[in-house]
Amino acid sequence: MASSTSDSARPGNDFHNGPALAAVLAAGIGAFALGLVVLLNEMGVLTVPALYGPAGGVSGRTTIGVVAWLIAWGVLHARWKARDVDAARVGVLTLLLVLASVVATYPPVWTLL
Repeated sequence: MASSTSDSARPGNDFHNGPALAAVLAAGIGAFALGLVVLLNEMGVLTVPALYGPAGGVSGRTTIGVVAWLIAWGVLHARWKARDVDAARVGVLTLLLVLASVVATYPPVWTLL
């Protein structure tokens, strides 16, 4: 017969939400980095080379976004691996970062600059 005690209720199990929320926030940071790179590229402030010819400049811009995501994930995971983090705050911050990225990658915004 199955035990009615969940793993999280057993003594000696320390589960923290920090590592999972580090991944969530890192995704928002990576998205924001991508939006910022696209916006700076369209403004002529930052020139990112194409890393794969057939894909064009998008290959360089997305690579920067992925690198930012991986760095953010590694740093946040190291800092939050044994912590409980406020999920609502991380969720709102991630949503704001993704929304800012969407706005930055929207072509009519570029014409306003």
